[in-house]
Amino acid sequence: MEILVCVKRVPDTAENEIVVNSKGSDIERGDLVYSVNEWDNYAVEEAIQIRDNVGGTVTVVTVGDDESEEVLRREMAMGADKGILLSDDLFNGSDGKGIATILKAEIQKGKYDLIMTGALADDGAGQVGGMLAAMLDLPYASLVNKIKIVSDKMIRVGREIEGGNQEINEIDLPCVLSIQTGINEPRYVGIRGIRKVASVEIPVHKAGDLGLDGTVVGASAAKVKKVDYFVPSMGEGAEMLEGSTDEIVDKLIELLKAKGGIK
Repeated sequence: MEILVCVKRVPDTAENEIVVNSKGSDIERGDLVYSVNEWDNYAVEEAIQIRDNVGGTVTVVTVGDDESEEVLRREMAMGADKGILLSDDLFNGSDGKGIATILKAEIQKGKYDLIMTGALADDGAGQVGGMLAAMLDLPYASLVNKIKIVSDKMIRVGREIEGGNQEINEIDLPCVLSIQTGINEPRYVGIRGIRKVASVEIPVHKAGDLGLDGTVVGASAAKVKKVDYFVPSMGEGAEMLEGSTDEIVDKLIELLKAKGGIK
């Protein structure tokens, strides 16, 4: 089975304090530590497990600058077979549809049985998987937390739906799936694995290679533009809890008890 997983390099919220810049146009990125998007990491692990069970290859692809190559190598060290970097200044400022357009152009250069994305990325929009499926005219399932290969033409997937319920669907291949966290336990990536892929050549495909121009991708084509970032003001009666995670949890429990929320 040929599997493609779309991944993204994002700020690591566990390692950074996210601060909005003075202009309110973005977050301060100068000293941020980056990593692979958490949801995407689960998607790669699931793809590797499927490949190990039924055969085939796992390719990881990302849209980004030169530094995004590091997340491709990280996922290759994890077990993915190949990586592809889609990088061009023309891609800067692309909205969700623009990113999906870039990925579609790359996907159509190959032949994949299964295309996977994370359910969400750092902006929380959860758009790209569904848009990509629509553009490719392929079946799609979101919030997938279980996958079973039925045959080389069909898979069975479980979806997390409202109320903690589970929905099971059979989907024809090829298809697009957006993966929920918790579907598996992503494996540890060791130094040996990182060294093994350190010198592997990763192809870089630019806008011209994909047949794309500024009418369909980039800031000039974007229908959705971010105009402001801000920290919401504290509402009347709100209280901000400070301290370590454990300290905040303890304080919250005491507050809930004091106000009758829990006993």
